[in-house]
Amino acid sequence: MTRVFRVLRAAYARNPFDGEGAYRYGGRWSSPGTRLVYTSEHQSLAMLEYFVHLDPEDAPDDLVLATADVPDNLSREQLHPRELPAHWRETPAPPALAQIGDEFVKKAEACLLLVASALAVNENNWLINPQHLEFRKIAVHAPEPLRYDPRMFRRGRVRKH
Repeated sequence: MTRVFRVLRAAYARNPFDGEGAYRYGGRWSSPGTRLVYTSEHQSLAMLEYFVHLDPEDAPDDLVLATADVPDNLSREQLHPRELPAHWRETPAPPALAQIGDEFVKKAEACLLLVASALAVNENNWLINPQHLEFRKIAVHAPEPLRYDPRMFRRGRVRKH
């Protein structure tokens, strides 16, 4: 069993694993109109993935951490960085990446797609197809309040030696 993590606003926490955000807005690994749940294999990676999109002047105070337990025998595919386009870590993401996720969902051969994080390439994000038949085997837990350490938003940090 592996626990996966995602950070989101409390307003969207009623069904944190329904893929609605990706469906509406798309993401690095999916186009708008494709339902995919973006999760990370570590809480710290989930927080980092969310943090890079925050406005430090207007950081939300209503974040939650959603978790789910994924059985080890769930069907999965894994993409290694060497299999990806040369500039896969760029922002904005190359359109070829969204095509990969869109095709993964359309094929529906596996419930999980493990991809390296563009922020920490030795760690994985776990993309979940919530429409796959095996999705029901994932145990979703109630979201819990989450706060980033205020030091992460300090401007003009002084380096200590």
